[in-house]
Amino acid sequence: MGGCTNICSSLSKYQFNSRSHMSTDMAADQRKEPGVVIKDGWAGYSLELFNCPEHYRGDLECVYIPHGVIMNRIECLARDILEDIGHHDLMVLCVLKGGYKFCSDLVESVKAQSCSANRRLTTRVEFIRFKSYLNDQSTEDMHIIGPDDLSMLKGKNVLIVEAIVDTGKTMRALLQHVETFQPKMVKVAGLLVKRVPHGAVELPDYVGFVIPNRFVVGYALDYNEYFRDLNHICVISETGKQKYKV
Repeated sequence: MGGCTNICSSLSKYQFNSRSHMSTDMAADQRKEPGVVIKDGWAGYSLELFNCPEHYRGDLECVYIPHGVIMNRIECLARDILEDIGHHDLMVLCVLKGGYKFCSDLVESVKAQSCSANRRLTTRVEFIRFKSYLNDQSTEDMHIIGPDDLSMLKGKNVLIVEAIVDTGKTMRALLQHVETFQPKMVKVAGLLVKRVPHGAVELPDYVGFVIPNRFVVGYALDYNEYFRDLNHICVISETGKQKYKV
């Protein structure tokens, strides 16, 4: 436990910061925080401090966000979501494939906290997939893969769960698609938001971490279908990129 405490303390004290607000109302509304902001200079942690799969030796630069830190942040996002939806049922739309771990852990945390608060909450999860990456580059060609009929969203409170948001093009396209089915409310939860040139103008409603423009893998995020099995979020090395390039 001591090692984990030191890691979390180091992350909080030296490399992450959060936006302060002058308005009392905004300060009280934690959902308007941009998430945990990782500075550009953050070098991550040595791989030797963590248990990473041996078959990825040499393919990773560092552990960027440890699994325990991810889980703690998800608990905070679940709390904020519950504050928003109250006793209303929730329809969750998970963006595959990278979002499946984040979605699963987020939904479980929402359910656990609703039970602790003695709230009745029903959640239903549907899945949709976008294909927009080739190697480490986001492409202009995006395809929605999933159910054509999302009529079950009509009149529902919808939470779109996405692992990573960079340019925002994927999320804008999905929001436009979802809105055609006339949901009552649509919110977006993004585990990671990248600071990229011409990046997303609007942040998701719930943000886990705001990170520099580095290509990260793990916690279901992949590089050509590899690295999804990592528990931590890591930075892929140039050797790893070349090894798994298509």
